[in-house]
Amino acid sequence: MNRLKLTTGGESHGPGLTALLQGMPAGMKVDFDVLRQQMALRMHGYGRGNRMKIEGDTVEVRGGLRGGETLGSPIVLWIENRDFKNWQPMMDPVEVDPRRAEQRRVHLPRPGHADLSGGLKYQRRDLRDVLERASARETAARVAAGSFARMFLSHFGVEIASGVRSLGALGAEAPPPSWQDLQGVDHASPLRAIDSSLEHRMVELVDEAKERGDTLGGAVSVVAHNVPAGLGSHVQWDEKLDGRLARAVMSVPAVKAVEIGAALTASRDFGSLAHDAIGLDSQGRWERPTNRAGGTEGGITNGEDIVVTAYKKPIATLVQGMPSVDLDTLEAQTSKYERSDVTALPAAGIIAEAMVALVLADALLEKLGGDSMTEILDHWQASRTLLESWPAWAR
Repeated sequence: MNRLKLTTGGESHGPGLTALLQGMPAGMKVDFDVLRQQMALRMHGYGRGNRMKIEGDTVEVRGGLRGGETLGSPIVLWIENRDFKNWQPMMDPVEVDPRRAEQRRVHLPRPGHADLSGGLKYQRRDLRDVLERASARETAARVAAGSFARMFLSHFGVEIASGVRSLGALGAEAPPPSWQDLQGVDHASPLRAIDSSLEHRMVELVDEAKERGDTLGGAVSVVAHNVPAGLGSHVQWDEKLDGRLARAVMSVPAVKAVEIGAALTASRDFGSLAHDAIGLDSQGRWERPTNRAGGTEGGITNGEDIVVTAYKKPIATLVQGMPSVDLDTLEAQTSKYERSDVTALPAAGIIAEAMVALVLADALLEKLGGDSMTEILDHWQASRTLLESWPAWAR
């Protein structure tokens, strides 16, 4: 059973977004600068649409804190949608203007979106009822909640960073990055590229896609540094940490594949070149000369950095549209454009960081137990002592 549980609510053009984060221990001081920084980074990136010029993504805490300290009760977060004032006649939760709502009704499902599949599942005549919730706008709430998980992890020395590994074909052959590679990422740069020499060409490629009315995908990598060994478990399929990480990162909109470590390269090579040799350093601590496994073996962290790469398909909303079928007439037509980005890869990295933080915080709480930071930090010291002395105590 997960210690941390995140539930989000709200529509893209509704009044706002809510995040309910359950399971955070009592007694954690909240660093609001971290929260503001993560929210700002999610809005950053070359190729973003006009929505980012409208929203402020200021997070209001409505529960779970007192005097800037967690209480152990659910943390309730609210993010106002500033664009709601332009959409209220069509998106008001209580009453809409039927004429205005009909004008903005979506009846041409966009290929690649949840429009048609969601319409079929929930039997909606207006596909806006689906796309408003399926929108990546929801991820603002995830990043807000993930910031609290990041703060929790920092008490144990765990740090998380990300960068854009590839955009389209640019950088597609690059190997998974190390923690040191990500320390060189310029977060103020247009695309937060891991290889800064590709930035200029990436900007040009975004401009080309925009000119063509097209979109771009690519890959973002997340590295979690100083993750302790022993998180997750091999004993049940749903306790394996790599599976939990993959599920969380795969849930980021438009992500269609997740890689742990150097999995793609390993799948093409001999086993002798795919695994990480085990050794001891001069102080008798476990060490690995390589980290092809990406920090997990058998579903358990092994003390190396966690390395996760998310492969994001191009955004499915195209200015030029794609072949579709009108729900009203059942005639073939071209899908209509809904405001969108050319690419959102820099933001995808921040969202993936939030999801990795939530999974690791959950696994650490599962490992250590306790309802308050005082208890958990005491358990951490005992656990670390055992880890550092193993296998000497087992002899």
